[in-house]
Amino acid sequence: MKQFISFVLKEGKHILRDKRTMLMLFGMPLVMMLLFGFAITNDVKNVRTVVVTANSDYQTRQAVERLSQSEYFTIVYTVATPQEAEQIVRNQKADLTIVFTKDFASKRNGLQFIVDAADPNMAQQWTTYATQVLMNPAAELVNSKMLYNPQMKSAYNFVPAIMGMLLMLICALMTSISIVREKERGTMEVLLVSPTRPLMIIVAKAVPYLALAFAILTIILLMARFVLGVPLQGSVFWIYFTSTIYILLALSLGLLVSNIAKTQLVALLVCAMVLLMPIIMLSGMIFPIESMPQILQWVSVIIPPRYYISAMRKLMVMGVGVEQVLFELTVLTAMLVGLLALSLKTFKTRLE
Repeated sequence: MKQFISFVLKEGKHILRDKRTMLMLFGMPLVMMLLFGFAITNDVKNVRTVVVTANSDYQTRQAVERLSQSEYFTIVYTVATPQEAEQIVRNQKADLTIVFTKDFASKRNGLQFIVDAADPNMAQQWTTYATQVLMNPAAELVNSKMLYNPQMKSAYNFVPAIMGMLLMLICALMTSISIVREKERGTMEVLLVSPTRPLMIIVAKAVPYLALAFAILTIILLMARFVLGVPLQGSVFWIYFTSTIYILLALSLGLLVSNIAKTQLVALLVCAMVLLMPIIMLSGMIFPIESMPQILQWVSVIIPPRYYISAMRKLMVMGVGVEQVLFELTVLTAMLVGLLALSLKTFKTRLE
């Protein structure tokens, strides 16, 4: 046991002495939380809007007034013809044009939208929000009920996704590079011929990263709660319990990568290509899985962050009980057992 503790302390000192590693471990979560929380957002706010009115009846004036008072839109121009408005949009001076026809007051459907659809998702959101603001009286808007995220903040969606991406990358990447570094330097041979069993050596190298992962998880949760205003609706115990399974899964994946890679560069590239892109594209972090082509939905089934992100959204944002995330917990546990068994089976106690 003393030898095991000595190995853990040795690895911990190596990590703490490496300033670049510490900067990446703790700097990346801070930067990404601030970026996704404040800078990179899909919230609809201050959309530059051009208004075209064919007449100035009471209903039209009331609709324009609701539009101007909304936090979603900023009226930058009021012009007489749709052609003028379209030219303003083409000149990149506005994002959305709303044309009120003569039938608007009588039929309540005399609207035309001219939208900068270079980003089709945002264009769809602008038109949806504008339709809601224009066609619904203020009382109806107040009575609208948005469950779990009444303020429609993007941070509610991004925080669990960032947790899934960072914990997977940091645990898998750092563990694989740490073990491969020992191989490159030749010190792994010394460790393998020591009285300590090879399995204990691997566990000892993973323990410091396990502790760091919990520290990073705590930092993310604190920033989410007190900086981004994302409430922790569910049980903190089950959040950490689910995260523990996920972190162990990521460490097992890092061990598997270290068994394959012979250099730190190869380990870095494998983690970047095999982990980073699938996590971003196929885990539901940014793009809804239901909107993907069927073949990509099938591929996403083997992406562990998909299930962790789903579980965290349910536990953190929706505040459900553990019985609502049993499916995700079961899949993550099965993946952990499979990856750990494969990693230990492929681990070589003798170096070539």
